[in-house]
Amino acid sequence: MNFFQQNNLLKTYSNITEHLLKWLLIAIVSGIFVGSTSALLLESLYFVTDLREENKWIIALLPIAGLVIGLMYHYWGKSVVKGNNQLIDEIHSPEKIIPLKMAPLVYIGTVLTHLFGGSAGREGTAIQMGGALVDQISKIFKFSHENRKIVIVIGISAGFASVFGTPLAGAIFALEVLIVGRMRYEAIVPSFLAAVVADYVCLAWGVHHSHYAVDLVPEIDTVAFLVAILAGVIFGIAGRTFSKGIPFFQGFANKIKYPPLRPFAGGIIIALSVFLMGTTKYIGLGVPTIEEAFVNPLPFYDFALKILLTTFTIGVGFKGGEVTPLFFIGATLGNALALFLPLPMALLAGMGFVAVFSGATNTPIACTMMGIELFGIEAGVFIGIACIVAYLFSGHSGIYSSQIIGSSKSKQLNHQKGKRLKEVS
Repeated sequence: MNFFQQNNLLKTYSNITEHLLKWLLIAIVSGIFVGSTSALLLESLYFVTDLREENKWIIALLPIAGLVIGLMYHYWGKSVVKGNNQLIDEIHSPEKIIPLKMAPLVYIGTVLTHLFGGSAGREGTAIQMGGALVDQISKIFKFSHENRKIVIVIGISAGFASVFGTPLAGAIFALEVLIVGRMRYEAIVPSFLAAVVADYVCLAWGVHHSHYAVDLVPEIDTVAFLVAILAGVIFGIAGRTFSKGIPFFQGFANKIKYPPLRPFAGGIIIALSVFLMGTTKYIGLGVPTIEEAFVNPLPFYDFALKILLTTFTIGVGFKGGEVTPLFFIGATLGNALALFLPLPMALLAGMGFVAVFSGATNTPIACTMMGIELFGIEAGVFIGIACIVAYLFSGHSGIYSSQIIGSSKSKQLNHQKGKRLKEVS
């Protein structure tokens, strides 16, 4: 190797090192902020959930909470009302810095939703808080559009990783969720770094995550292979049903012309439903039911009621995420399938846990990785099969309508490539 070649090699490694250090610094700063906000969110949700369960009468006030949320977003939050889709849109077509007010508005809205008995999740809140906070770095340092895209990916990655305790899945999710069938590899280094830092920071605050066990995993043979495929088909259809449910109820809610009254009216229906059913298992995060799905047989209709209540809650304008309810739906559906399919109940619950999520978000790789992080590598093959088949059978639908179709799921749908999901639904 001559002098000039050595000089070019040194320059190349110098540029790579500079790139790494730059994004490492941003990832550390972002991870500290996002991991801390996720810890605040999780502890807040644990607190209000316990408070609601100890004082169930408070659910009667859900319409008032809905009105408060509706008024907040109508008068102060019109610029951030699109939520997760706004982050995805900004990555596809950067225009302006995400308003910082997205973070407190979605936090307050989510806490109120859970306190008074709405059925919602937490990932959307963590992602929106992370994206809004981290994008302020772009404003301070006047980043280019390309660097801004990476910064928002960092916010998504850090938020997802820290709220679920799955840094590898969080990093991949942020890269995979933007374009159906494609990944944004230019952001892979900062996405992974930020996910790890945010998860570590969240844990350092003493926050705990739920643990699930899949103890029995059979050998993969012809029957098990085919059963896993069949289960994936069912999980994919469930994910598609969930994705279609939210806009369905939004359509009904939009008939009420004054937006703040939509969650108010919806809150009345949800509260009455809860009191008529005589149980609170289908509202909030539903973590106790998710945990039980791995160990005990549950009513076969649990997943259907959760789909109905969650899509209605989000559709009428309450705040929160969709992913934890998707975990509930998948785990309880897997639990029900154990009545008919020859696989262990806990394994089917674990497969459903991530596969319904895969179908509803079009992120099969991230969901497979999440399943491995949560349930162990032994179940990895079954989880992977369920996730990719669910992804296929959910079609061109999803809970994130701003996703762009980068790779069609079938030849018959090739004409939809390049379009957003909301354009083909």
